[in-house]
Amino acid sequence: MNTAERFAGLSAKMLILAFGLALQGCHLQSDRSSPSIELTKIPSAAQGGRERVETIAGRVHNARPGQQIVIYAHSGTWWVQPWPDHALIPIQADSTFSSEIHLGFEYAVLLVDPDYHPLPTMDLAPVPGRSVAFVATVKGTGAPQFAPTGSLKFSGYDWDVRTISSDKGGTNNLYHPENAWTDKKGALHLQIKEKDGQWSCAEVFLKRSLGYGTYSVSVRDTSHLEPAAVFSMFIFDDLDAQEHYREMDIEVSRWGDFATKNNAQYAVQPFYDPGNLYAFAAPAGALTYSLRWEPGRAIFKTLRGRSAGAGAPLVSQHEFSSGIPSPGQAKARLILYIVATEKNPLQKPTEVVIEKFEYLP
Repeated sequence: MNTAERFAGLSAKMLILAFGLALQGCHLQSDRSSPSIELTKIPSAAQGGRERVETIAGRVHNARPGQQIVIYAHSGTWWVQPWPDHALIPIQADSTFSSEIHLGFEYAVLLVDPDYHPLPTMDLAPVPGRSVAFVATVKGTGAPQFAPTGSLKFSGYDWDVRTISSDKGGTNNLYHPENAWTDKKGALHLQIKEKDGQWSCAEVFLKRSLGYGTYSVSVRDTSHLEPAAVFSMFIFDDLDAQEHYREMDIEVSRWGDFATKNNAQYAVQPFYDPGNLYAFAAPAGALTYSLRWEPGRAIFKTLRGRSAGAGAPLVSQHEFSSGIPSPGQAKARLILYIVATEKNPLQKPTEVVIEKFEYLP
């Protein structure tokens, strides 16, 4: 190889090396300018509720002017913290942030642009995109702590009684263990009552998952329910947001509207998907509601009277064959709660009496 050839080869190698270093420098510059969040204080892993708060804190790197922090805690669903009307947390001059929040099993800290409008709740974990510049998700510290619950026996099964608030119904419903109890004949009473100037609701749920099979409840007359009240038997797995909590519902309510003809419905979640909701008119008097849950299909029925046996007059029946969840850890739940409505808010205490619950594999 002559001198000219050696010089040409060396020049090409130097050009490639220089180009590579320039690219590397661009990447390093880009990395240095990319936003990130460093968490310096992480709250405990615990089931949410308004009763307990802890502090979350951290530092933001490479935030742009006007950006702020939004925090969600995951307990059943993702809840914005500490409250929907105080969801935007400022970044201090030294790039740190800090806020008291309610607890969850994991936490998502969002770096957001000025035009971001936080949702009160999310079914799925938040991700970067559009007005969300960065998301840091972390599990709470320590072993998961579950909120204390009451318990009762009903129809031969052990049930937990809800004690913490929830947003079911589109409002922040409170729950009190005194609102769920059984009488001397074994019937379950669910009540909405006023306590300390606020309405409190009732919910019970099985201590264990039963899986596929037929679930049924016999309920005394519910025609007295105000439009803002909702009674429901539903299947729910509060640890599986990815599968829409494996939720399927039998719901009795007018959803805040006196004028609606239908006061009951069957649903497979998400209810807004076409074909996942079936509404009907439930008559006055004792009724038995049932759900037959099989792989790939769910058959809902409503019958007159206190039994689902042969000869009971059929009120309504509907079969869903799309989007049917597998059991996972889903449990049967019975609930009486309030739906958000400005037109017809709840006016007085109310009660639903369930005479029996049955499960057949």
